[in-house]
Amino acid sequence: MAKRPAFYSYNGKIVSKEYSFEWFSGFAVSQKQKSIESLHNAILKTDPFANPLEVSTKSKEELGKKLSAFHLKLNGYTLENIFQSAKVFERGGPYLDLLDVLPKEAKQDERLQHSGNLKVFRYQGEDFPLTPKTVFYDYIYIAAVKSSLTAEEIQTILNYNYFTDIVFNPAKSINTQARTVSIIKLILEEYGHLPEFSKDEFLQYHKEHIV
Repeated sequence: MAKRPAFYSYNGKIVSKEYSFEWFSGFAVSQKQKSIESLHNAILKTDPFANPLEVSTKSKEELGKKLSAFHLKLNGYTLENIFQSAKVFERGGPYLDLLDVLPKEAKQDERLQHSGNLKVFRYQGEDFPLTPKTVFYDYIYIAAVKSSLTAEEIQTILNYNYFTDIVFNPAKSINTQARTVSIIKLILEEYGHLPEFSKDEFLQYHKEHIV
């Protein structure tokens, strides 16, 4: 058995609930998809009206694959590269050369581990604070979705009400595309589209709606 969260909106807030389900070990995509199905069945047992979407490259849904951070691009760069290259530490950064390497290389660059404590994220001349914890990731992810998907594809997110990411383990990491897509759904329900939030506007929205 394994435990993974699903993200959804409740009373205007983004919340998560952890579900226990049967885990199918192995690196094959088919094994990951069995685990996804098992997780989604666990969600359905608690909510018969659930329509969950797996947001990852392992998703059976084309929308879920397109929403994977590995497929999203912003200004010609992958989301992972932008995220890593924006980090500013006590003794270095931002390391903008990380924009031009493979996403895996950017994430594993030794400078990210040996430049002291992380201070801020710097993107397009603006500094994003470390709290709320996921606000910078959510900001660039939403911008990348607007850049990478059509308006019609974005609207189809409204067809789902739970969002999962089978490889996300909250004990090991903070950011997950599943949470951010649940934020997108909440924004779509409120505005009907994804507006052009300024940094300060998004910070305020984040503080008000994300638990």
